[in-house]
Amino acid sequence: MAGHDEQAIEKEISAKGLNAPRLKPEDIDAAIVEEKYHVFDGTTLTVCCLVLKNGFTVTGESAAASASNFDEQIGRKIAKENARNKIWALEGYLLRNRLYVDSLKSDS
Repeated sequence: MAGHDEQAIEKEISAKGLNAPRLKPEDIDAAIVEEKYHVFDGTTLTVCCLVLKNGFTVTGESAAASASNFDEQIGRKIAKENARNKIWALEGYLLRNRLYVDSLKSDS
């Protein structure tokens, strides 16, 4: 699920007419096929494991500095956001590589 900031940025990009190939929040969401969570016993450490369409996994973590502030749902949300942010970099690399390969084909 795209965050508010992502939606605002996408709206701004569209408003400026920037329409070159790019990743959109829905592309990141579409890459995720499963999410798994684990909270380590006796800690506030929450790990989110996102499984991508190709089977690759990406993890994100969160932890409360004070155990009295720990909330599992908030920990899950933060851990998922951190994992999802890693997908942007991976998918960005794939898109850039596709554009590069396509440019080589058109130069031939």
